[in-house]
Amino acid sequence: MSKPFEERVFRDPVHKYVTVQHPLIWKLIGTREMQRLRRIRQLGTGYVTFHGAEHSRFAHALGTYEITRQLVSRFGREDDGHWSREDDLISMCAALLHDVGHAPFSHSIESVFGEQHEHRSVRMITEYSEIERVLHDVDPALPSLVARVLQKTHPKRIVSSLISSQLDADRMDYLLRDAYMTGVSYGAFDLERMLRVIRPFEGRIVVTHSGKHAAEHYLLARYQMHWQVYFHPVTRSAEFVLRSIFLRAQHLWQQSYRFAHVPKGLHALFSGSMDNESFFRLDDAIVQAAFDAWRDERDPVLADLCRRFLDRHLLDYEWMQAYDEQHVQWRRDQVAKAGYDPSYYVHIDAPMDWSYAMNDDARGDSPLYVWTPEGALHEMSTQSAIVRAIQGEQRGALRLYAPRL
Repeated sequence: MSKPFEERVFRDPVHKYVTVQHPLIWKLIGTREMQRLRRIRQLGTGYVTFHGAEHSRFAHALGTYEITRQLVSRFGREDDGHWSREDDLISMCAALLHDVGHAPFSHSIESVFGEQHEHRSVRMITEYSEIERVLHDVDPALPSLVARVLQKTHPKRIVSSLISSQLDADRMDYLLRDAYMTGVSYGAFDLERMLRVIRPFEGRIVVTHSGKHAAEHYLLARYQMHWQVYFHPVTRSAEFVLRSIFLRAQHLWQQSYRFAHVPKGLHALFSGSMDNESFFRLDDAIVQAAFDAWRDERDPVLADLCRRFLDRHLLDYEWMQAYDEQHVQWRRDQVAKAGYDPSYYVHIDAPMDWSYAMNDDARGDSPLYVWTPEGALHEMSTQSAIVRAIQGEQRGALRLYAPRL
């Protein structure tokens, strides 16, 4: 007779405890693909600006799972025909696994890898991996069902919305966690209240009319975190240097340059042979070790960029009221005269975010609906002047980055 599964808990700075009540979740946490996330920083290069931002994608994955676990436990008691107990496990698995496809430094260098992390996550879940085997052992159809949640093609749209929408477990956790770890208050909102006012209704995630102000607070927290933390100019400077390192290394690889050291995963990246195993071998520590070796490379551009990144000698920036091609070219000429290649050392940054979208087509996420006591649904911006003020495309000021001369 098999021993019944004993509940496990993780101590967590945001949620106090992360509770594991299902053996499948415990097995998934123990897979090597999940454990790799301990070695991927949640905020990419954010640690160069906020010294406390050393938290990992693993911590965020557990937090997203915990919020999802609490939500589905409430949904099960309020089943309106669009949510069933059978959806619980799929949702919790998807929440836990939604970030397994993140490259080193999270979002900072997705463009270098040529694919979004969601696509790689799907591959890590459905192709040969420990995760795929664990899911398959429970049900051969489970890897595909979990992947469809991340692809937003699950038969029940509400299941995907719980993990990826304008009001989802992913965003709720990262706002609170990133704010806590960076030491700012911008991302704080009343999570307990949000959990109480979220409902499954007619196949979508809604908030009760009494919870409208809690939802406003959440949306404002997201707005503030993007402009105060995620788009911080120093963090963006580090991202530009990081991307330039990869661009330079890839260019050298294509020119048959002989590196003193190239990790297996980067070898696969530069040669275009990136499979799951090669991807698994890449994390923040491996990449930084390569940078440490490359700071002594014969190529002066690669060596200088690596030293800048590791020693935090980043690019300076200046504000631009509007894009001025003549001024940009003048800056590029200055940089070139100083001995730097402008292709790697001059960058224009125009940060943009959608704090809230009123329709399904703008960003692929369902808008947020308020559920009135009469049973009617109203899109959030029609009920809130605050949300109307931040809805749509929000653009930040232009910045020009270049070395201090």
